[in-house]
Amino acid sequence: MTEYPIALTIAGSDSGGGAGIQADLKTFLTHSVFGTSAITCITAQNPSGVTGILEISTELVEKQILAVTDYFPVAAIKTGMLFSNEIIEIVSTILKNKSYKLVVDPVMVATSGAKLLKDDAIDSIKKKLIPISTLFTPNLDEASILINQKISTEGQMQDGARKLFDTFGVPVLLKGGHLMNSDYAIDIFYDGKTLYPLSSKFLKEFNPHGTGCTYSAAITSNLAKGLNLIESISLAKYYIFEAISQSYTIGKTTTLNHNPITIK
Repeated sequence: MTEYPIALTIAGSDSGGGAGIQADLKTFLTHSVFGTSAITCITAQNPSGVTGILEISTELVEKQILAVTDYFPVAAIKTGMLFSNEIIEIVSTILKNKSYKLVVDPVMVATSGAKLLKDDAIDSIKKKLIPISTLFTPNLDEASILINQKISTEGQMQDGARKLFDTFGVPVLLKGGHLMNSDYAIDIFYDGKTLYPLSSKFLKEFNPHGTGCTYSAAITSNLAKGLNLIESISLAKYYIFEAISQSYTIGKTTTLNHNPITIK
């Protein structure tokens, strides 16, 4: 009998199926990783926007995490939408003294513009969650908030990655998919020693939903398999490019594509 590595996602539920818990579990599955979950929020959303958010109680968030980690030999964990200071507090308290490989995706704002993190929770992300992570994966907008510095060019990305590491003391993958006027999707990994750029063609004909969740879940899957950070990120970069290029359009909004695809 084959034993699958096990990963846990702690994130919000996306009723549209393209991001959040749903995207994470799909991604775990395509990587042959057994996926478990702890839901922090229930959202009413689709690729065009978020129309409602219901926060789960911290007591139930805690019970979900412990129900998983007390029973399953979890190898890696990722966090996504945590929404509130109270949820971040309980998640970081549970995980800070554990040996899990932890990927923090500091979800703050949806592509549609909806706020996915309360203002008073930003300090908790900075002080309590990111410092205990194995890797954190901000996009350009999130990174700008975390270091109070506008990032809009590749050169600024390199400086930003260094500042993010210096600020939080843990490896960072700065995602440049939102970089304007570029033919390439450029990401920068920095671990305090090596500045490692990753690049793929920017697929301008697509406007996908949930790529950040899918990308960080792919990294988490690879870490759960025992790969190192560079290997995990490089394979995830290839995966997300192929997922976007093989995606298909469903639903009303023909310009939005939001299902990660199994790579053949």
